[in-house]
Amino acid sequence: MAERSLRGMRIGANSMETEVGVEFAPRVEAVYDCPDGRVIVIPFSADADIPPVWEAPGGGEALLRDAERPEDKPSKPQRTHWDMLLERRSIEDLEVLLNERLDLLRSGRLRKSA
Repeated sequence: MAERSLRGMRIGANSMETEVGVEFAPRVEAVYDCPDGRVIVIPFSADADIPPVWEAPGGGEALLRDAERPEDKPSKPQRTHWDMLLERRSIEDLEVLLNERLDLLRSGRLRKSA
């Protein structure tokens, strides 16, 4: 009976296909140097545009070997809540709203929030 039983395989662990006759896509290896001295090798498709900067595992930016660091793009300053509020209301409007709310609070018709 034991010789007739089927032996199983782990699911997804091993492939029954071989690599015979498979033609892999052409690849190139890009070598990046990390600021801490580590070297990262990343395979890319032969026709891909290889980025000059790569985010290194563990933080920092790795630079493509024999490449120059690109110039930083100018970025917009971060908008705060106050900046967005001033896009919708003027200072005079805000003063009027503040005085209305203070009057309601002082008269007891508005409770303080915790």
